[in-house]
Amino acid sequence: MKQAIHSKILLLVFFLLTCGSFAQQQKNSQESIVSQNQNEVLFTAVLTKHLNAVTTKNLEALKATLSPNGAMELIQPSSEIVYSVDGFIKFHEDWFKMPNWTVSTKILSTDVGDTIGVATTEFMYKEPERNGKPYFNRLIVSYTLEKTNGNWYVIKDHASSVEKTEN
Repeated sequence: MKQAIHSKILLLVFFLLTCGSFAQQQKNSQESIVSQNQNEVLFTAVLTKHLNAVTTKNLEALKATLSPNGAMELIQPSSEIVYSVDGFIKFHEDWFKMPNWTVSTKILSTDVGDTIGVATTEFMYKEPERNGKPYFNRLIVSYTLEKTNGNWYVIKDHASSVEKTEN
């Protein structure tokens, strides 16, 4: 009889410990989901700020989205790779000075991890007149962002032209 009571108490303790562990796992899982959602929101906010800076030709806003440690890769069609934030800014500084162009952007997909995230976007670049006629270049641009000290920064921009006006 004493042994049966002892066995029942052990089973009860085991059950309570298991339930507590399960409840903690559920809580941790819910916190992880909230954290991941926040991470994705912050990632998308920085990416959107970056895209808006390009469409509005705002160099200062663009700089704010770039890695403070200077890490950057810019890969453009028919160009050598630019490997620094300074080079990235110089490219955009020169491009932003060019008159009469517009860009519209659309985020196609994102995949956000704890410290690295990637996004695929569509760029529609247009000039009202190039060589006597309208010009467009539809590009797919992928971005890699890295989280540093709790903030997301663009560290890679890779553009591929998929359709454009023939010269």
